[in-house]
Amino acid sequence: MKGVPMESIGTFILDQVLKMQWLSELIAALLGALGIDAAGQWGGTLHFFIYDTVKIVILLCVLVFAISYIQSHFPPERSRKIMGRFKGIWGNVVGALLGTVTPFCSCSSIPLFIGFTRAGLPLGVTFSFLISSPMVDLGSLVLIMSIFVPGVAVAYTVVGLLIAIAGGTVIQRMGMEEHLADFVRGDAPADAELLSMTVAERLAYARRETWGTFRKVFPYILLGVGIGAFIHNWIPAEWIELVLGDGNPFAVVLATLVGAPIYADTFGAIPIAEALYYKGTGLGTVLAFMMSVTTLSIPSLTMLSRVIKPKLMVTFVGLCIVGMCISGYVFNFLQPLF
Repeated sequence: MKGVPMESIGTFILDQVLKMQWLSELIAALLGALGIDAAGQWGGTLHFFIYDTVKIVILLCVLVFAISYIQSHFPPERSRKIMGRFKGIWGNVVGALLGTVTPFCSCSSIPLFIGFTRAGLPLGVTFSFLISSPMVDLGSLVLIMSIFVPGVAVAYTVVGLLIAIAGGTVIQRMGMEEHLADFVRGDAPADAELLSMTVAERLAYARRETWGTFRKVFPYILLGVGIGAFIHNWIPAEWIELVLGDGNPFAVVLATLVGAPIYADTFGAIPIAEALYYKGTGLGTVLAFMMSVTTLSIPSLTMLSRVIKPKLMVTFVGLCIVGMCISGYVFNFLQPLF
């Protein structure tokens, strides 16, 4: 727009579109009309819960719809053909990038991982996809922008991709194909003819995927927001600082290990991360926690244990934890720059 500084446009998009400050102000006003002080402890808890739930649901539906429409152009058969053209580390790069446009839940990535592996793609490429898919996606990029500055979201995405590429490359060089379950190493199924869909069919597909994802994810959004609201308004900042603050040299490791058993995707992890951050937890500690929650949940590892053997499982989990911890310490060190 003529005469309007680009910085002002960027600030408006960040504050009003991504962070939805208008929604925060609206909810505070509605609570005030009901005689509830949004600045009080109970009122603040209620405001946090309603605001974050509505904000995340709006972002969830918009993002899943858009990404599902894009995915309708890239069914597994086409994705396998595209990935098969790239060799060496470039295959890992493409596998990691493909993970950014796949479903948010780590469990949802495992069937595609099996399909890619059975199709004969290098094991390292499929693991780059498996690491990237839940950890780094378009949804996480936008959601992190809604809490932190855009630079943090971009840096998180780049680091997540680097962990996926490095992890897949190491697994490939270790030659661990024999540690796959026998059924995964079977003959690749014949390529099916790609489905030709009209625009209307793609829109209908996107609507179905949005509704299906919403139903699956919504309980975890409520759980994540509830935990976040509790941390934000009821746990003293001094406690958080003592356990996960800069004074604890093992805060990043602790956050990574604590996050691993929790089952949540980006939408469930964001409210907890937000609450921890505003209580004084280091940026890197918070991001390491998010990576761990989204990538190493117990349900996804349980599913994966049916597909890969223990040695490969330990290698996969170990590489992820090491990468997350390193990135956490790096982000904490660089936090003054953001």
